[in-house]
This record gives sequence, C-alpha cells and structure tokens, in this order.
Amino acid sequence: MSYDFDLFVIGAGSGGVRAARFAADFGARVAVAESRYLGGTCVNVGCVPKKLLVYGAHFSEEFHQAPGYGWHVPAPAFDWPTLIANKNREIERLNGVYRNLLVNSGVTLLEGHARLLDAHHLEVEGKRFSAERILIATGGWPQVPDIPGKELAITSNEAFFLEALPKRVLVVGGGYIAVEFASILHGLGAQTSLLYRGDLFLRGFDGGVRRHLKEELEKKGLDLQFNADIARLDKEADGSVCATLKDGRQLHADCVFYATGRRPMLDGLGLENTAVERDERGFVRVDDHYRTAEPSIFALGDVIGRVQLTPVALAEGMAVARWLFKRDQYRPVDYQAIPTAVFSLPNIGTVGLTEEEAADKHRISVYESRFRPMKLSLTEDQERTFMKLIVDVESDRILGCHMVGPDAGEIVQGLAVAIKAGATKRVFDETIGVHPTAAEEFVTMRTPRAS
Repeated sequence: MSYDFDLFVIGAGSGGVRAARFAADFGARVAVAESRYLGGTCVNVGCVPKKLLVYGAHFSEEFHQAPGYGWHVPAPAFDWPTLIANKNREIERLNGVYRNLLVNSGVTLLEGHARLLDAHHLEVEGKRFSAERILIATGGWPQVPDIPGKELAITSNEAFFLEALPKRVLVVGGGYIAVEFASILHGLGAQTSLLYRGDLFLRGFDGGVRRHLKEELEKKGLDLQFNADIARLDKEADGSVCATLKDGRQLHADCVFYATGRRPMLDGLGLENTAVERDERGFVRVDDHYRTAEPSIFALGDVIGRVQLTPVALAEGMAVARWLFKRDQYRPVDYQAIPTAVFSLPNIGTVGLTEEEAADKHRISVYESRFRPMKLSLTEDQERTFMKLIVDVESDRILGCHMVGPDAGEIVQGLAVAIKAGATKRVFDETIGVHPTAAEEFVTMRTPRAS
C-alpha cells in the first residue's frame, strides 16, 4: 500500500521534533502536525521560560548581597512586564529555531489539530493524510482538582503570561513546578505561600534534600504550609480569591496557582478509532520500542508517563527514529541514573538512588557536607549548601549524588557522567578538586555519616 508519509508525528515538542528530524535524516518521508506552538511545553510554558524567570528572581538575592562586596546601589525596582516581554521575545526566537530545524530536515510541517481516523489515516484541519506509521508525542497538560471555584485558579500555562505580578499568591502542589514557581514568585517580591497536602514536598527525592530545601526556603521567608489542602475557592468583591482549606481556615490571595500534576494531552485525538490502549492512569500503553497496541502507532514522552523530563523525551525520540529507520544504530533508552534538577532558590541537582532507595537494596555508606558558600562569606546571608554521596559498601560504587545549592544542576550534570560510567568512591577520593569551588567538596568528603 502506498502512503503519503512513512512517519506522521502528532506534536512538535521535544520528543516529536527529535524523532521527526532524525527520521527524515534517515531518508523517511515525515510530517509533523502541531496545533499550538513549536517546541512544546518545554520551550513555551515549561523549562525554558521558567529558567528565565528563575534568573530574574535570583537577582533580588544578588542585589541584597552586593553591599558586602562594596557595591552600593539605590533600592532596586522590579518591572514584571519587562521580564515577560523579554521572555516572550526569546520564546518567539526559539519557535523559529524549531521551525527551521524541521523544515531544513525536509519535514512537512502542518500547523493544525491532528485527529486519528484509523491506524493509518489522519485528518488535519479538514485535510486527510495517510502514513505507514504514526507517532503520538502530544505531551502533557496541567490539571486542577475538581473543587468549587476551580475556574478561579491558574496553572503554569497562564502564569507565564500574567499581566502583572500578583501581590499575594497561593501556590498549591509539592512537585517540581510548585516548588520552582513558589521560589520565583517569592524572589520577585510577591507574598507567597506554598500549600501541599502531604508532610513534605518533592516526594520521591532524597529525604535529606527535601528537608534541607525546606529549611532554606523558610530562612528566606517563604511561607510553607504542609498537610494543607484547599476545599473551595470563592471570588471576593475586590477581585481577590478566598481559599477555604479543608481544616476550615481561610487564606486570601490575588492569585491561586495550581501545580498539582499533569495529565496526558490526548483530547480529541481520535484514539477511539484505533486499538491504542491507555493504562489505569490514562497514559498511552507502549512496549519497549514505544509501539502501542495498534502496531502502526507509536507514542513517547509525557503521554506514556515513564520519566516526564525533556531530555528523556529527546532520547525516546531518537530511539524511535533509529528503531524504525536505522535499526543498526538503535540503542534502547537507559532509564537508570537519570540526572535532574529543580530550579528552586537554592537549586537542587540529583542523580542516582536516594538514600531511602539505596538502603532498601544495598549496604551503604552515606557522606554528607553542609557549608556556607564562599560567595556569601562577605555577606550576612546564612544560606547553606548541602551535598550528599551514597556509596555501596561492597562494590564502592557511587549509587547516588545529591546537592542543594547554587549551580547544583550544572555541577551534578558533570558528576552524572562519572556515575553512569561506574565511578567508585575511591575514584572520587583520588580526583583532585578545583579550588576554591563548591564542587570540590564532592571529592573531599572522607568520613561517612554516623548511622
């Protein structure tokens, strides 16, 4: 049977673009359909603009620390519209970059909503296309619990486009997005409270990391409220929002920001016209090669719910392209020891097992260090950096590396290579440090923590 395309990708986010580009490079006839924005969540309402806002928020700390180094400047004033306008300009530039990546690779770009008609046919804005294989890479979408007044809340989709910085903000959630945006909004000058229904945020991260970040955020004056959940939202006469908590308390804010998870974005995709199956959480079910129950349809990234990180989607996109069109170069994605960062203020960088995970499977030694960064020595700032290594006693291999502090993500990225390569504690000990840096602490920790 003759098809219009060898591969039709639904979604021009990180994973979809990577798969499309390389499939085209391998000689396939490829089309991509995108109904919103090129680059997906990461480029438009995720990683990239968030990191720009984190940089903006961090300047408040830099201004506060400057007098210790002899810099005396008038009280700084922050202008939210300037930051957002500059952020928008950079995102528009990146949209163009993604467009050029696709077009220059020979990919046919269709801007519109794609809907599956069957296992090999799709419709985009009234036009029908056929494809030998179809890849679903539509990403995720923020969700707000079904509570009275939910329409009064915003999500990360809207937060990047607020016309003004709210004076009072309630951030609801305990994951990456909640912790990062609480840091951003607080750093930019908003009176910010972070509400989380559990005992401590960032479930799944190392316990020492979670506790240390809590202490540092509280030092900075961020209001953390654990075991707190909102029952309803009501609009007040002055336009603000009253949040009634399940324990009966009422909190008042100008903005309520929900960051309580994301669902796979499969709305109107026409999955019911295929044999594609979804798991109990709603994610698309795939095998080890990202093939769904419909043999001609594949899926990757956030819609399959494995590891919802941009670099993972990129790796999955490459794996799909190679599996389909360059089998001799195929390598499966290794989901072990994936490094990641949380761009709170201070940052978190982490790779490998948490202490809790490691202790459940290995006999371990734990090395920890807490210290005040050198940069703060001439200031009154009392922020402390936290570093941690988890070592398997029998093999001496580093099982986990965790950090809370300035540039944690940058530092842990380098260490992730060593850990992926199987570095031992002895290798770390025999590595000469770069002095004076915070990073050298990872190669100078000699005494394990007492159990």
